Amino acid sequence: MKNKTLLIISREYLTRIQKKSFIIITILMPILLVAMIVLPALLIVMNEQKQYSRILVVDESEVFINNFTDNDHYEFSYRSGDIEQIKNEAFDQDYDVVLQILSNSQGVRSNIYYRKNLPSGLQSEVENQMDDIFFNQLLKDSLHIDPTRFEDMQKLAKAESTTIQIDEKGAEKEHDAEVNQIFGMMCGIIIYFIIILFASQVLRGVLEEKSNRIVEVLLSSVKPTQLLVGKIVGIAMVGLTQLVIWAALSGAILLGIQLAAPDLFRPDTMETIAETPGVNLPNTASIDVAPDNIFTMIQNYFAVSFGVIIVSFVFFFIVGYLIYSTLYAATGSVVDNESDSQQYTMPITIPLILAIVFVPSIATNPDGTLAFWLSMIPLTSPIAMMVRLPSGVHAWELLLSMGLALAFLIFCIWFAAKIYRIGIMTYGKKPSWKTIFRWLRM
Repeated sequence: MKNKTLLIISREYLTRIQKKSFIIITILMPILLVAMIVLPALLIVMNEQKQYSRILVVDESEVFINNFTDNDHYEFSYRSGDIEQIKNEAFDQDYDVVLQILSNSQGVRSNIYYRKNLPSGLQSEVENQMDDIFFNQLLKDSLHIDPTRFEDMQKLAKAESTTIQIDEKGAEKEHDAEVNQIFGMMCGIIIYFIIILFASQVLRGVLEEKSNRIVEVLLSSVKPTQLLVGKIVGIAMVGLTQLVIWAALSGAILLGIQLAAPDLFRPDTMETIAETPGVNLPNTASIDVAPDNIFTMIQNYFAVSFGVIIVSFVFFFIVGYLIYSTLYAATGSVVDNESDSQQYTMPITIPLILAIVFVPSIATNPDGTLAFWLSMIPLTSPIAMMVRLPSGVHAWELLLSMGLALAFLIFCIWFAAKIYRIGIMTYGKKPSWKTIFRWLRM
């Protein structure tokens, strides 16, 4: 019996890992994951290397003359006179932009003339500097306040806060709650798609073998339970293989980037990214080792150990897959085609869909009642618990969720085995729910 089950597992496994779709997804996924981590830092570095621009200022208001500040990317020069003549001469003299500041207008208005391409970020740079210059002029002329003193007062009045989580043992750790929420949502969504992808493969495999009558040949030499176990375990091994390859390739790519471009994750780049609207990074002041290490940076994202997140992800992937694949296999055994299977798979899939619908609510309130109960119900816990975990959960909650999922998996295996051994050899009329429940007592 054992050897026959292993043969079925081997067949299911080898058949699927040799498909082009498996190879393509396995290679592309780590690249996408690494791109999400590296791209913000890369964009900052590329922005630092943008072209140098020469700007000729024609100030009709005479407020901004000699007040713009040159930097590594912009050089300001000043002219007065006829704007049309200045424009023609400026572009012949290799100026990139002519900035005309208008007079006698409500507020501060300006025109930016360019010939080929407007340098990236130039308009924002010009507008920001003009805002500062004009505001400082108003401070001096209207309120008689020294702009330098006002700037010093602004710095003194600036509020800063650091989020610090205290665990059950009283240890404190700085982390970013928004990063934890986003990562938790990503984990939940990935778990959802993986479960649906591989559980659906089990359903289609059962339907295919039943519709073309191959199952009758197989059952002449193996038992229905062996065939069921072999198919489920074989596809589970495909999923685990993909996860291992994803982790290995992602780590290798990150390590290669770290070695090839160590400056990409230097502290000043990380600070620039942290100041970018919509981008949140953990406070590197709490990192005990070199802050320019990308792996250390990732570790300090989360309120719990990254190892716990990885182990939990693998656990909930396996258990969630096994729960839904056994139920899908039972569904595939009682119908003759995929369209008929939707009648039975919909009630099974609804909890998974509900979990995805509530992912934002779980992420924003991971300790709420809704989040807690969804992470305890086995049909939703693979998604809900992974959304909650990066923000931190009590150890007993995680263990209870795992225990309930395992207990429910045992029930699903018993349920699927009962249905599969009868349904796989049943053709023609679809059995009613009453008939299916009668099979459980046989």
